[in-house]
Amino acid sequence: MSKQKEVTKEMFFNEVAKYISDPQSIAMINKAYDFAQKAHEGQLRKSGEPYFIHVLNVAYILATLTAGPQTICAGLLHDTMEDCGVTFEEIETNFDHDIATLVEAVTKIGSLKFKDEKEYLAANHRKIFIAMAKDVRVIIIKLVDRLHNMRTLMYQPEEKQKKISSETLQVYAPIAHRLGLAEIKNELEDLSFLYLDPQKYHEIAHLLENKKSERQAIVNQMIVNLDHLLSDKKIEYRIFGRSKHIYSIYRKMITKNKRFDEIFDLYAIRIITKNELNCYEILGYIHNAYKPINGRLKDYIAMPKMNMYQSLHTTVLDGNGNIFEVQIRTEEMDMVAEMGIAAHWAYKEGKYNSAAEQKEIENKLGWFHDMISMMNESKLAHPTEFMSQIKKDIFEANVYVMTPKGRIIELQNGSTPLDFAYRVHTEVGHNAVGAIVNGALVPLDTVLKTGDVVQIKTSKQSNGPSEDWLKIVKTTTARNKIRAFLMKKENDMRSEMIAKGEKYYSDEVKRRNLDEKLFLDKSKLETIYGQLNINNYDELMYAVANKSISIAQIVEKLQKNKNTSMADNESLTKMIQEKQAKKDKRSKVSTSGVIVEGISSMMVNLAGCCMPVYGDEIVGYISKGQGVKVHRKDCPNIINEKNRLIKVMWNPQQQETQYDSWLRLDAQDYNYLINDIVTMLAQYKVSLYGIKSESLPDKVNTFVEIKVKVKDLEQLQTLMANLKKIEAVNEVTRITK
Repeated sequence: MSKQKEVTKEMFFNEVAKYISDPQSIAMINKAYDFAQKAHEGQLRKSGEPYFIHVLNVAYILATLTAGPQTICAGLLHDTMEDCGVTFEEIETNFDHDIATLVEAVTKIGSLKFKDEKEYLAANHRKIFIAMAKDVRVIIIKLVDRLHNMRTLMYQPEEKQKKISSETLQVYAPIAHRLGLAEIKNELEDLSFLYLDPQKYHEIAHLLENKKSERQAIVNQMIVNLDHLLSDKKIEYRIFGRSKHIYSIYRKMITKNKRFDEIFDLYAIRIITKNELNCYEILGYIHNAYKPINGRLKDYIAMPKMNMYQSLHTTVLDGNGNIFEVQIRTEEMDMVAEMGIAAHWAYKEGKYNSAAEQKEIENKLGWFHDMISMMNESKLAHPTEFMSQIKKDIFEANVYVMTPKGRIIELQNGSTPLDFAYRVHTEVGHNAVGAIVNGALVPLDTVLKTGDVVQIKTSKQSNGPSEDWLKIVKTTTARNKIRAFLMKKENDMRSEMIAKGEKYYSDEVKRRNLDEKLFLDKSKLETIYGQLNINNYDELMYAVANKSISIAQIVEKLQKNKNTSMADNESLTKMIQEKQAKKDKRSKVSTSGVIVEGISSMMVNLAGCCMPVYGDEIVGYISKGQGVKVHRKDCPNIINEKNRLIKVMWNPQQQETQYDSWLRLDAQDYNYLINDIVTMLAQYKVSLYGIKSESLPDKVNTFVEIKVKVKDLEQLQTLMANLKKIEAVNEVTRITK
C-alpha cells in the first residue's frame, strides 16, 4: 500500500473551509480540536507518534466526506471518554447534547466483555447496528476510525493484525458497501487482504504493476476511440479509465475460478454525463459501435442498488478482442457512487436537521429500514443468532425485487415470495395464501429473480404458516418468524389440551363417586408417573386428553398405592420433622454423599428426574415405600410440595463420587457434530453413558441429549460452557426427565 500523507492542522481546516463558512461552526470545530489535543496530551500510539494524530486523521477524513460540524467535532472527541476519562456532562457542557451523544455512542461500541470471543464480537457488532439505527453518523465515525486504524495496522502484533483485519472484512467493509462508501469499502478490503493473505496480495499487486503500462495504453486508446465516437453527438460528457482494487480482483478469481488475465473488467471506462437521457443515448452509440457481451448489461438507473447506487453497466469487445466494462452515469450518480450516503447527507449550511436527515436515509435505504425492523423483532435473540440473520439477510442479499408501489426489496439468492412477504411485514407472511409475480399467479415456493414485481395475496381466514413453509423459505428472518408462530401455536394447543384433560379427569372422578382427596390430589398422582411412563402432571393431563392414558389406568394405579394410608404418611412425616427440629445428632449419610439429619434407618436416593449433583441446592422428599428422594430445589416435580419436604445436605467429607446428569444440546446439524461433542467430553475427562439425537423438521437444526457422569456442579458447569463453544451449538441445558 502507498504511504499515507501526513495530515496537518492547516490541511484539516482547509478541507473544512471548502464547505463550512459559518463562523460559529468553525469556532466550535476549533474548540473541539484544542479540547481533544489537550485531553490526549502525553498519550502515544503503538507507532510512537502522539495519539492526537489519530483523531485528527479521523476528523480530516470526515471533512473529505463533507460531514457536518457536529460530526467532525464528535470525530475529534471520539476517544476522549474511553481513553481520557472525559465525562458525557463535560462534552455536553463544552459543546452540545448531540455531540456528547455521538461520542458516547461511538465509545459504547466495543465496551462490553463476554465469556468468549465469538459471543463478544457478535454482541459488539449488534451494538454497532443498534447505534447506526439510532443515528447513522455514529457508524460513519466508526467506519472512518476503523479506516485510519487499518492504515496504521503495521505497528500491531501479527495476531492482532489478523484479528482486526478479519473483523474489518466481515463487518466494517460490508457496512461501508451498504452505505455506498465505495472508496472506504475498497480501501478497507485491500488493507484487510494485505494482512490476512500478504502473499496473494503482493502476487496480484505485482501482476497489476507489470501490466500497468500495457493496460494503460489499451485503456487510453479506447478513451480516444470513444471520444471520437461521441464528440459530434452534442452531448456533454467526460470520460476516463478506472482501476480495479486488489481484493475485488482476488474475489473474482476465486468465485469465478479464473486466472488473473481472464478477469473481465480489468479494462474499465467510466463516462459521466449531464442527465439520464444522455446515459441511455451514450449506451446506444456504444452498442452500435462495439459488440456487447450477452448478459452483461445492467441497468442500475431504472433499478438502483439498495445503497442508492445508480449507473448503466455494459461490457463490450473492441476490435482487438479486448474486453471493457463501461459505466455510464450522471454527475450526481457519480457522487453517490463514490460517497454513497454521504453524498445525500452532505452538510448544507442553514439547511441541516439530523432527525429529518436520519428519516430521509431510512426511507431511501430500503435495507436500512429492513435492518431496523429486524432489530425491533430480535431484541431477545442471542447476539450470534442476530448477527447471522443480519449477515445472511442484509449483507449477502443480492436479488432485487419490487412491491407493486415500486419499493425495492433485497433478498438472498433462492428467495421465494414467502421470504418477500415476511420482509414486508410479519403479518403479511403469516396470512399469505398466494403470490402474483409479474402479473401472474405463482406458487409460494417460486424462486424470485432480480426485476420481479411481487404482490402477496393474504387472507384473514388463513391458518398461518405450516412446518412445510420452513422448507420453502431461504432467509433467516422468515424462518425465525415461522418457527416463533409454530412454537406459540403448539404451546397454545398444548395448554388447551392440558385444560381439556384436567376437566375430563375431574368430571370422571366426580361422576364415578371416587374419593376426590385421593384421585384429585396432585401429590398422589405423582406417585404413579413412573408406572405410566410420564414425567409430570401436565404430561398426564395431556395424555388423558388425547386418550393415550385412560381413566381406568389411573384409578387402578392409585388404588394399588392406597395401602399406605394418608394418616400413616402424615404421622411419618411429622415424626421425621420433629426429630430434625430437635437436631438429633444421629444422621444418615447415603452412598451418594447426602446427609439426612435425625434419621439413621431410612433409605436415601438421588431423584432420577432432576439428577442432582454435588454442589446443587437440594431438598429431601419423603416418598411412599422408597424412603427419602433427594431433588434439586428447583425440580418442577416437587416445587409446589409443602408437607413432605425435609432438610438434607451434601456431606462435605464425601469420597470421590460420580453423579449422573442429562444434558440437551440445541445445535445446527452437520456431519461432525457428535464427533466434536465426544471429543470435548474426552478433553475434560467426562464419561459418556448415553447419547441420542434427533433432527428437527427444518432439516437444519437438531438436538442431542447426552448422559454424563461428573464429580460436582463446578465440573458440570465448566463442561456445559465448553460444549457451548462448539461452533454449531446454540444452547446447552440440563434436562429434568
